Amino acid sequence: MLLNFTKMHGLGNDFVVINAFETPVNLGVEQLRFLADRHFGVGCDQILLVERAQSEQVDFRYRIFNADGSEVQQCGNGARCFARFVVDEGLSSKDIIPVETAGGTIVLHLQEDGQVRVNMGRPCFEPSVLPFLAAETAPSYALEVEGVSYQIGAVSMGNPHVVLSVADLEQAEVTRLGALIEVHERFPERVNVGFMQIVDSDSIRLRVFERGAAETLACGTGACAAVAIGQRQGLLADKVQVTLIGGSLSVEWQGEGHDLYMTGPAERVYQGEIEL
Repeated sequence: MLLNFTKMHGLGNDFVVINAFETPVNLGVEQLRFLADRHFGVGCDQILLVERAQSEQVDFRYRIFNADGSEVQQCGNGARCFARFVVDEGLSSKDIIPVETAGGTIVLHLQEDGQVRVNMGRPCFEPSVLPFLAAETAPSYALEVEGVSYQIGAVSMGNPHVVLSVADLEQAEVTRLGALIEVHERFPERVNVGFMQIVDSDSIRLRVFERGAAETLACGTGACAAVAIGQRQGLLADKVQVTLIGGSLSVEWQGEGHDLYMTGPAERVYQGEIEL
């Protein structure tokens, strides 16, 4: 099968985007892994499928697959790339685009400066939603990893996240600890792991070990999760600049009962075709 694709990225978090709007595309796990392979395939953190909506309330369906072939519910950087893609490809002429994901409906706003603002919905702190095995909902939890207890926050942004506060992001054990927490027994469906250094109430630095993809240059839902958890713990303001390895995002949240918004860039790299 000859497959057309577009390579895109949001702050270095890179994607292979496939137009399955007119003609359905069904890819197996091995095909997805091949596409994501940086040596033998195209290379990416995630594969995005643009599909027809299954509901009259939205314009598109948006599916996300990790580099290991697993399907996930949500991806913030991918959402911005999705918005740029459907407009560039002539699939939509709207500035506001409602989209269906496995994690719920999101709304994409294309701004005049080229940035994309995404209504990510409301953060959910209920452990059963992530899922996370915990007796009750709390601003923070103790999580034991190899005999050491870590304080974490936990939230779903359409996909599951935990966030640890660290004093020095460069010294954080992102690879070792992220891999251990991702598959921790208290997270039956695995989890994304964020390491947050608070600069001040309006600014944080963040690194994210993503479920099924390891550490990436940027993670949109991870940025949203970090701000939501930091705010819930009384550490952050309503609008926060999140600096990741690949660049910065702006995250706004007015607190419980309000939707959370993320704003950032989306870039097209090239188009191509590959034999699967």
